[in-house]
Amino acid sequence: MQRKPESARSRRTRTALAALTAVVVLPLGALAGCDSSDSGAKRAQAHRNGPSAPAPTWDRSPRSVAAVGDSITRGFDACSVLADCPKVSWATGSDAQVHSLVSRLGVKKSWNDARTGARMADVPAQIGAAAAHRPQLVTIMAGANDACRDSVSHMTPVDEFRTSFETALKRLATALPKSEVYVSSVPDLKRLWSQGRGNPLGKQIWKLGICASMLRDADAMNPAAVKRRDAVRERVVAYNGVLKDVCATDEHCRYDGGEVFGFRFTGAQLSPWDWFHPGKDGQERLAEIAYRNVTAARPPA
Repeated sequence: MQRKPESARSRRTRTALAALTAVVVLPLGALAGCDSSDSGAKRAQAHRNGPSAPAPTWDRSPRSVAAVGDSITRGFDACSVLADCPKVSWATGSDAQVHSLVSRLGVKKSWNDARTGARMADVPAQIGAAAAHRPQLVTIMAGANDACRDSVSHMTPVDEFRTSFETALKRLATALPKSEVYVSSVPDLKRLWSQGRGNPLGKQIWKLGICASMLRDADAMNPAAVKRRDAVRERVVAYNGVLKDVCATDEHCRYDGGEVFGFRFTGAQLSPWDWFHPGKDGQERLAEIAYRNVTAARPPA
């Protein structure tokens, strides 16, 4: 059958459709050609723009771990009085009883850059030291010392705490764009006080200056003492809110969902020396929480 000649109107319609298709397709091609290698810049941008979707796949089997933070990560008072004991650290320890995060992950390379007495303002520098090892995962547990001060008035303001934590994550994002971060919530210091106050030896150690804002006059139950302890707990809750919110802006960051804060430490899990810091059993519980969250298919709610 003879093909009917194409009309002028049909030719104009086909030409217009072709032009429209070119206009639509060109930007997609241009986007496909954009440089996607600058993941550090994108990760830093995420801090400013908030969480993005979809999130990258979380590596549940990191092969190297660096830990930063305070005395808890150093295993302070877990082995002897007023001394660090990093071998029982929940994050990087080698003690078989604790079965630390790195032990559970089967990690061969790990570093503990935490420091006893450190506050969140010290974490950016610790991140710098940790980044030099080029770990695939960095753990952060800090904030207790920001609330544990000589008095309530000396606790770190929440906005300063936020700035320090944001700086730490941005520093890691710049140095190691693909490294992941596991962030532990700050423990419930009031819970630790309530468990430790029944031990006479622990209360004597407390008098040496451990967390005076919470532990001073350990047996006092007058309105001023109750108000002071409640203020410390409220500040810890605020710090954990910061950790959750800021971590959510980094696609490579995973917060524990407040699990450490909510853990109900008992006397059996506290240091036999100061009855405040986690002992070996407490360090083991922290390792369990961390391992569960790091290896989970999805982050805690």
